[in-house]
Amino acid sequence: MSRTLPSRQAEELNKSIIAYLAANNLLSSAASLRQEAGLTEDVFDTATANKYETLLEKKWTSIARLQKKIMDLESRNAALQSELDNAAPSSLSKRNQDPVSWLPRLPSRHTLESHRDTINCIAFHPRFSSVASGSDDCTIKIWDWELGELEQTIKGHTRAVLGLDYGGPRGGALLASCSSDLTIKLWDPANQYKNIRTLSGHDHSVSATRR
Repeated sequence: MSRTLPSRQAEELNKSIIAYLAANNLLSSAASLRQEAGLTEDVFDTATANKYETLLEKKWTSIARLQKKIMDLESRNAALQSELDNAAPSSLSKRNQDPVSWLPRLPSRHTLESHRDTINCIAFHPRFSSVASGSDDCTIKIWDWELGELEQTIKGHTRAVLGLDYGGPRGGALLASCSSDLTIKLWDPANQYKNIRTLSGHDHSVSATRR
């Protein structure tokens, strides 16, 4: 068993490798790994093999894309840092460079409390004084940030809510949420935040949504 992966993820990795080997006619290697991993026929049947057959290649492709994106972001970050370092200081006052002048300080205007677990994300409505929060307690809560009051609790996700964002046409903004339950859900603020669509297709947790 892997020393770095949880047992469930290690089992999924073994299944993916076995399915990949079998799909490429490396049957003896697949059989050997299945035996050593303790995956019997009733656990790793044909349907399971079909499910995991292309998963390893998809993961490999995703990692390559992420590595390229990270390299691009690091390059852009270096360029921006160089531009900032070489910028003329005349446009930056000493006061604006002092964190004391712009960091939030107590007392806070409001403290919003209702979630039963960690809060992972928030999103401000583009027009109204509403802010949405998503939590490990599987709920989304809508608050009036001017009054500091809870307006509504939205239930629909079955696992932690990881990302929120408002977006859509002017005057018809929707709230998008994503979750560890592998789905993205769209909610209509104009209709009591009714769930109007659920998007499925990811193999693992969906970490972010952007308009």
